[in-house]
Amino acid sequence: MLDRLGIAATSLCALHCILLPILLPVLPLLGLSFLADHTWEHIFLLLTAVLGTFALFSGFKRYHKRLYPFYLLYLGVAVYWIKHDFSAELEPFFIFAGAGLIVSAHFINLKLCNSCKACTEEACQPS
Repeated sequence: MLDRLGIAATSLCALHCILLPILLPVLPLLGLSFLADHTWEHIFLLLTAVLGTFALFSGFKRYHKRLYPFYLLYLGVAVYWIKHDFSAELEPFFIFAGAGLIVSAHFINLKLCNSCKACTEEACQPS
């Protein structure tokens, strides 16, 4: 369940970053100008990373003992974090790459957990 929540949070974050340039002129009129602040993006990204860590650790500890989903998660967070260090034209590529890595980490964790659950269930079946 945490992986699905992490995928949803990452997708919302990416959607926020992609739609922000379109909605930027309207935000002050709606009292939502704080959403355009880089601090808000970094806080949301850190929350996504913490949630992702809990989700991946749960699967790691309980089922698969594989570290590469963590590598994907943290690489995605790093790519997302540095997107403001580059030109505005490159930001969408960093958004897609970072979000893609984070979502991939959750999908791979789900797949690993489900494959290990199936192995455990088969091993428990009497012959």
